[in-house]
Amino acid sequence: MSDATLHATSQDPDDFVVQIADQVESFLVAVTEVAKGDEPDSAVPFLLLEVSQLLLAGGRLGAHEDIVPEERYEPDLGPEPDVDELRERLAVMLEPIDVYSEVFDPYEPRKAPVACRISDDLADVITDLRHGMAHYRAGRTTEALWWWQFSYFSNWGSTASASLRALQSVVAHVRLNQPLDDLNGLDTDQDLGDDALAEEAGKVMVEEIAGPLGLRPVK
Repeated sequence: MSDATLHATSQDPDDFVVQIADQVESFLVAVTEVAKGDEPDSAVPFLLLEVSQLLLAGGRLGAHEDIVPEERYEPDLGPEPDVDELRERLAVMLEPIDVYSEVFDPYEPRKAPVACRISDDLADVITDLRHGMAHYRAGRTTEALWWWQFSYFSNWGSTASASLRALQSVVAHVRLNQPLDDLNGLDTDQDLGDDALAEEAGKVMVEEIAGPLGLRPVK
């Protein structure tokens, strides 16, 4: 077991949950602010930073021993807050690079990639995080940690990781002045085999996306 894992599992639980909750809250606030569209020219770099920081919290949850909720059944939290408006705002803002290709499980052999959307990913992650935050704000800190850890393994960890790779790739393509494949014409429910990619994907020149997204190529 690594020093990092030992440190994560030996921390005082109250300190640990406060730190995780602070990182979760920071992400929720930051992405909500980005989605308002007040500063679209800094959206991609800012999202790259925020998703990276969130995954640090996820890594700490992943390294932590299994968290067991105090109650056998999860208390009813009522209706989930709607994220459709946030999802739509992000989709409009990220339109040139919103769709990307992803392999869901790198250990599943010969699996064709599928089309995904950064806007969908971020909205799904926020839904999971808000659910845990509702427990935390109600004083059920163990339940909050359990939910964040469980949903990290089952959904938001892989979802955030995929969107991070997409955001990092966008920044890298722009900084290195390399063309991007345009996947926006693809159905996000269809597999992206080699033939589909070759037929549907066109080139989006870096100049077309760099300025509106706050990115500049390396000179």
